[in-house]
Amino acid sequence: MASTLDVEAKYELITRRLDEVLNGDSIKAILAEGRSPKAYWGTAPTGRPHIGYFVPLTKIADFLESWCSDVHAFLDNLKAPLELVAHRTKYYEFVLRTVFTSLGIPTSKLIFVQGSDYQLSREYNLDNYRLCATVTEHDAKKAGAEVVKQVESPLISGLLYPGLQALDEQYLDV
Repeated sequence: MASTLDVEAKYELITRRLDEVLNGDSIKAILAEGRSPKAYWGTAPTGRPHIGYFVPLTKIADFLESWCSDVHAFLDNLKAPLELVAHRTKYYEFVLRTVFTSLGIPTSKLIFVQGSDYQLSREYNLDNYRLCATVTEHDAKKAGAEVVKQVESPLISGLLYPGLQALDEQYLDV
């Protein structure tokens, strides 16, 4: 068991600079058990990393777990062909590791998972079909409003995106 001071210090680090914390007691319980909470940050490598990445990177630095989804990038309004996305995924990993290293943040616990490593599996696709059979168009649009740019006539990929993120959380156990 971790000491209360350790738990409080770690909790403060994890939750600093956040406007809202959901399930804070769950996070504290995980810390009290001596386990490390897992963090999920998905990014679609559709373009160059930019200064806007700094905010989530500072929070990832607090958690030290990350992933990069090549499949989601392809679905993001087809901004980039899969071949280019594959190269960008490697580039993103290089850039993110370099940023953390330059900030003096150890990367030994930093894990990059390429979405296609599991998102193209039979099991994942069957789970996606099950999810699609239970989610209404209204709910998909509402959930998508949080993560996908809304347009007058959205592509189906934008409606799938929030459900795919939920599946990713299950498959990554975060």
